[in-house]
Amino acid sequence: MDLSGTTVALDGLGVESGFDVLNEGIRLAAGDGIRLRVFGPADAIEVSGLPGVEVIDCTDQITNDDDPVPSVRSRPDSSIVRAVADVGAGNSESVVSLGSTGATMAASTFGLKRLKGVKRPALAAQVPLPGRTVLFLDIGANVEVRAQHLVQFAWLGAAFSKSVLGVERPEVGLLSVGEEAGKGREEVVEAHAALVGAGEFDFIGNVEGRDLPAGNADVIVTDGFTGNVVTKALEGTVKRVVGEISAAARKNPLSAAGGLLLKPALGGLRHDLHPDTTGGAILLGLRKTAVVGHGSSGSDGVANAIRLAARSARVDAPGLTEEMLHRVGVNRGSIDSATDV
Repeated sequence: MDLSGTTVALDGLGVESGFDVLNEGIRLAAGDGIRLRVFGPADAIEVSGLPGVEVIDCTDQITNDDDPVPSVRSRPDSSIVRAVADVGAGNSESVVSLGSTGATMAASTFGLKRLKGVKRPALAAQVPLPGRTVLFLDIGANVEVRAQHLVQFAWLGAAFSKSVLGVERPEVGLLSVGEEAGKGREEVVEAHAALVGAGEFDFIGNVEGRDLPAGNADVIVTDGFTGNVVTKALEGTVKRVVGEISAAARKNPLSAAGGLLLKPALGGLRHDLHPDTTGGAILLGLRKTAVVGHGSSGSDGVANAIRLAARSARVDAPGLTEEMLHRVGVNRGSIDSATDV
């Protein structure tokens, strides 16, 4: 997809590895023709020679130690608030932050507003698994949910999977403790019943934890607490397994010879499953795109977070999501229940 000319507002504070990593990530994204408005210290962010990249001097950062909501409300000059406001003003088309997740979600929800009918924006992460990339939501925006929220997450995830990830007819699964429709907490059982027969995607029913590594669905729906724990467990497990295989391949000359044969495959697997490859999570259900990158990202992670935001803006993922919700009727059926608090 040609991303040239798309403008992204970047929170320039929060990358844990420092400004050298941030600057290289900016350079990589700018190489794709993406225009950037970077909110951060002008004396640390180097963009000379990069056409279409501008630094707006800003030094106030909301960190993970700050209480997100009151900080966002009381600190309009902070980098994330100013970056979000830039999108709201129409100067940029989407926003990216690799700083505080809570501050990014709060600032984006306040500044970008929810799509009509959406009561609970959801944080969605792409999880690259063998065979397909799974969109997993919610992964932290909503720790406690009702059935109607899970139903709405399914529609938000399906719309994003179709519009940005190019899945023509997404398969959507509901994470539970058993495959049967009656298994799981009350809200999961109710959501299952509401999702049966969805016309815009294929609802495949309940998906168990043991099925996740197989990538049995394009979209997996759950509450934010469970989603956060599961995605981090998957990430940690994969990292450990790949590391153990690599270590075993170096134990003796014979295994080392086999390790040489495995090296290309392991390298590809490590790359595919590295958090930098997907760039970050995306806050779905807002009128504009907000991407939450990993604070520990390397330069590729910074660039890919920017690219994800640019792709979403280029295809107008929020607009396409709103169209899908209206096609099925936001005021009737299962979507009606999803709009109730």
